[in-house]
Amino acid sequence: MTKHSQLPFTNADFLNGDFPSPVGTPRVEVLGPKRFFNRELSWLAFNWRVLNEAQNSDVPLLERVRFLAISAANLDEFYTVRVAGLLELAAAGDQHAAADGLLPSEQLDAINKDTLKLLTVQQQVWNELKSDLEKEGVCLLEGSDLNKEEQAFLDDIFIEKVFPVLTPLAIDPAHPFPFIPNAGFTLALWLESSTGTLQALIPIPEQIDRFIQLTDGTRGEKRFIPLEELLVEKIGFIFPGYKVIEKLAFRILRDSDLELEEEAEDLVREFEIALKRRRRGDVIHLSLAGGGQKRLPDLIKKELKMADGDIFSLDGMVGLADLEELVLEERNDLLWPMMSPRVPERVRDHDGDMFKAIRQKDMLLHHPYETFDMVVRFLRQAAHDPKVVAIKQTLYRTSYDSPIVAALCTAAENGKSVTALVELKARFDEAANIRQSRRLERAGAHVVYGFLNLKTHAKVSTVVRREDDRLVTYTHYGTGNYHPITARIYTDLSLFTCSAAAGRDATKLVNFVSGYAPPDRLERLSVAPINLRSTLLECIQNEINLVKKNKKGEIWAKMNSLIDPEVIQALYEASNAGVRTTLVIRGICGLRPGIQGLSENIRVKSVVGRFLEHSRIVCFGNGKSLPSKNARVFISSADWMERNLNRRVETLVEIENATVREQVVSQIMAANLADQAQSWILRHDGTYVRHKGPADEKTFNCHQFFLENPSLSGRGSAGAKDVIKLAHSSD
Repeated sequence: MTKHSQLPFTNADFLNGDFPSPVGTPRVEVLGPKRFFNRELSWLAFNWRVLNEAQNSDVPLLERVRFLAISAANLDEFYTVRVAGLLELAAAGDQHAAADGLLPSEQLDAINKDTLKLLTVQQQVWNELKSDLEKEGVCLLEGSDLNKEEQAFLDDIFIEKVFPVLTPLAIDPAHPFPFIPNAGFTLALWLESSTGTLQALIPIPEQIDRFIQLTDGTRGEKRFIPLEELLVEKIGFIFPGYKVIEKLAFRILRDSDLELEEEAEDLVREFEIALKRRRRGDVIHLSLAGGGQKRLPDLIKKELKMADGDIFSLDGMVGLADLEELVLEERNDLLWPMMSPRVPERVRDHDGDMFKAIRQKDMLLHHPYETFDMVVRFLRQAAHDPKVVAIKQTLYRTSYDSPIVAALCTAAENGKSVTALVELKARFDEAANIRQSRRLERAGAHVVYGFLNLKTHAKVSTVVRREDDRLVTYTHYGTGNYHPITARIYTDLSLFTCSAAAGRDATKLVNFVSGYAPPDRLERLSVAPINLRSTLLECIQNEINLVKKNKKGEIWAKMNSLIDPEVIQALYEASNAGVRTTLVIRGICGLRPGIQGLSENIRVKSVVGRFLEHSRIVCFGNGKSLPSKNARVFISSADWMERNLNRRVETLVEIENATVREQVVSQIMAANLADQAQSWILRHDGTYVRHKGPADEKTFNCHQFFLENPSLSGRGSAGAKDVIKLAHSSD
């Protein structure tokens, strides 16, 4: 038994403690739009929590650098998609308010104000991290810091690896301002020579690392110089006879939403055309870094036709997402301790045979703690098994060199009937999915692209196997993508079952996407946009009805985002009826907790830590307090957002196996609720407060708990006697 094998419920105020004292508010905030938080501002609040991890001294230094880079990358995507959409609405004079009552123009004002603060703090955090890195022997230099040996080394690097791909561009009547692609990073220069002045741009190629490593220092330190600093050092080579009068680094973001023709005859070709248009979308965000000069900023602003509100002047470095390059794998003393994802004992008991392990009973794996390789093994084994006759698979996002796609191709080449439902509308993975679909088609698989107006976001795989003159369907339902890279850092769930009902449901789902055949009489599965919403609302209403009968009513739910007004309103009604609801919402939350007469029985927390919380779970007490063996338990591919419930094909799977239910309720959900080390509590006013335990007490960390303790349903005979005994409320 490990030190965390027993959850510290007695110390977990959030799990067993009282709900916060409700706050009274004006009636308009209970009945009107103010009962919701704004979606966009809630997202920004999440990114503030990510940035806070870059300041967290409990996090290893290079992981803090990674968190800073993630916060910058998150903000880029937020602008290219969400802000871009609001700008279009505002430009069109759209007067439709969001759920919280804010018009598009009002949301943009609030977003820009908060973004300016966020960008400012990002620069402050980077300055602190840069100083800490230097103390640890990871140094970022400027040109004036270079010694003669390093200057000579950079001369060779510049000539051999940089100069051949540079294209300096003059700006004058004969050379109009060039096109700069989305996320384009550019160095603007005001140059002077004996013959006059010159304005020029040097677009910085994506194909070259942003940070160039020099030879190790005398004490073994790792020394780097930013590419833009190197270019300034070599201006005399790029523009002979000129010297730099002003310099300005800038970076733009463009509208990256795709617009498709609804009546497109060839969906793949339509996406390829739309992807080309995306690169030329309107510029919506301009960040500048270069000091107090005025001529170059005015020039860039004029040429890009930017409004003042969309320009952000930084005292530091643009493109902080590139800091990911400085997270050095060889400095494991500055990284999280290495982890080795577990192979479930039950799979080892059956010598790696996934079908035998699943036949024994349903199995739920918790990634990344249990290896995602089991999902890959499931499909590889199916591809080579002569008894397997058919495989059906959804693909929303996957890796560049996907082992999942490779297994499906092998299966098709081995004569299996393979159907792949490839979602072309997976944002920023459209090109990759087109490439994968063509690879599958060449192997002989049937490739289906689904609906034009619905994204297929469900994560489902079925393997049909001939056993004793009958066909048995083995099914995998997941909460995350079939992506082995992100599966190392995203927490997700994989349910394996050979339940006949689960197999029938999965087949009906595939037929719905491939042939527009509406699934009828589903047994364990609810599907968006057909009945997933109604199932959730019915379960919430059932908890209300049980309270009215003087029974217990309780809901635990975990997801990435909660903004659907109808579901939020149902939770408010449940709160008013006396149903106690505890929500673990990693990112966006539109629900206001802890308000008298509205949400006094609702608590909300966010867990932000080493791993990205991505699994979607909902547990209903069903007449008992949670945790309870009587609970109804579901896992899902869907967040509770209008887009997921109305405009995507999603799954909500009810868990029937008692051990798997126990694992979800008393292990996964209970540990998330008990977590203190990585938890933020959402207050009634929309602010988040980090949990603060006693200074002399080590707070419980759910990620560490999962690293040290195997999933209950994956335990084999070797560990059956050592199954974790978790505390329960009495049934």
